[in-house]
Amino acid sequence: MTHATALPTSPTAQPTAAVAATRTLAVASLLGLIVLGLAWELWLAPIRPGGSWLALKVLPLCLPLAGLLKNRMYTYRWVSLMVWLYFTEGVVRGYSDKPPGNWLGWIEVLLCLLLFVACALHVRLRLRHPALKPLAGAEHANPAG
Repeated sequence: MTHATALPTSPTAQPTAAVAATRTLAVASLLGLIVLGLAWELWLAPIRPGGSWLALKVLPLCLPLAGLLKNRMYTYRWVSLMVWLYFTEGVVRGYSDKPPGNWLGWIEVLLCLLLFVACALHVRLRLRHPALKPLAGAEHANPAG
């Protein structure tokens, strides 16, 4: 007896899990950058005692959060470019600040790298499997969207 009608589960299950994992990593690292930026400039190592207006640097990071949560391909693409601004800040402050500011700079660099890799892999996986729907009921599962 042959099972010619059996549906393969592994080819679609693995990319779906990978897409979900990259989405989770992207959202988590973006939230990490937001929390780090606020804590850094308000409490941990502000430029001025008592906090500074530099905490407003996290506002642009709040914009893509909704797009990542709604799984919009376009958001993953432009976030992977925007993150390099924060990476640059982290490298500069990692080399120039005194502790603990320099350590916070290197944590920012790490979070930026995680966010970039998550976004790049997410886009790549979704373009490789255009019919793939990463999450049930997710909007804009179309890779061109």
